[in-house]
Amino acid sequence: MKTWWPVVPFLLASGAASVACAALPVGSYATRPEVRAFVAEMHEKHGFPTKSLLHAFSRIRPIPAVIQAILPPRDPGVRSWQAYRARFVEPKRIALGLKFWRQHRAALAAAREQTGVPEEIVLAIIGIETIFGHHTGNFGTLGALATLAFDYPQANSLIAAPNALSRAALFRGELEQLLLLAREMHRDPLSYKGSYAGALGLPQFLPSSVRRYAVDGDRDGRIDLAASPEDAIASVANFLKEHGWEKDGPVAVAASTDGEKFATLIDEGILPRRTPGEMASYGVISGDAPDLPAALIDLVTPQRPVEYRLGYRNFYVLARYNRSSFYAMAVLDLARELRAGQSPLQ
Repeated sequence: MKTWWPVVPFLLASGAASVACAALPVGSYATRPEVRAFVAEMHEKHGFPTKSLLHAFSRIRPIPAVIQAILPPRDPGVRSWQAYRARFVEPKRIALGLKFWRQHRAALAAAREQTGVPEEIVLAIIGIETIFGHHTGNFGTLGALATLAFDYPQANSLIAAPNALSRAALFRGELEQLLLLAREMHRDPLSYKGSYAGALGLPQFLPSSVRRYAVDGDRDGRIDLAASPEDAIASVANFLKEHGWEKDGPVAVAASTDGEKFATLIDEGILPRRTPGEMASYGVISGDAPDLPAALIDLVTPQRPVEYRLGYRNFYVLARYNRSSFYAMAVLDLARELRAGQSPLQ
């Protein structure tokens, strides 16, 4: 939702970010040289009418709240798996998820049949992203993406963010994709609303992911990830399938470690590389785990023993949705709770 999304941190004693935004330019974007150059490029590459694009940009201005939201907190605190998990695997999301399952059982079953992705996995992603559509964001997407494309804090800023130039370029690409999406959907680009980072609808897809992975789940001839739960369900499942989800494949299993040699496996990252049998020589204990390529995942909570998992191909696929092992594990844990809460009579 999505090829890139700011990892949602949950940190001990982090508090809300209190970043004083540098002064943003005043006035509409249409008057700025870099925006006019972008408009000229969109005309040259894609045939957009210059006048229409300039009119759209004349109606938006930089959004300071977007800059404040995108920057990391000054005091990032301490990463905590248990705190992160508690934020998402909690009674409200479970109750709403079970209700959403009952309401959209047919669409979830159809998505499973078409992609091999279980209902509870799709549900967990939508639950974590937007609490099943209750929090999809209220920023004008064109304005948010323009702010990030043309006013992302640069290296000489007092509040510079790491890799600011590359991130600005990324959002410039998403701004291009939003305009293409709006033209394909015959929509005014100003009509889109979503997160501060430009993510859209129940599954929080960036515009590039909408164009690449979204599908018409309700078969009404259009794709609307904000208004159609069926479209959102089918699109999340399709995203996972396209990233390599293996039907009936393992996702993650518990493991333990002995000695210090296992740290080498942590450093290798979350791409599955070694079987549990191979990991045994590094001090990884995994019982009767499937003997397929996996990665050793460490889930760190301050002042508590580190939890370890073997993450298989499907775990890695979940981390393509949001590039965080905490996120992938929270999806799996919420999915298990939702599956366990299903009544045979529902």
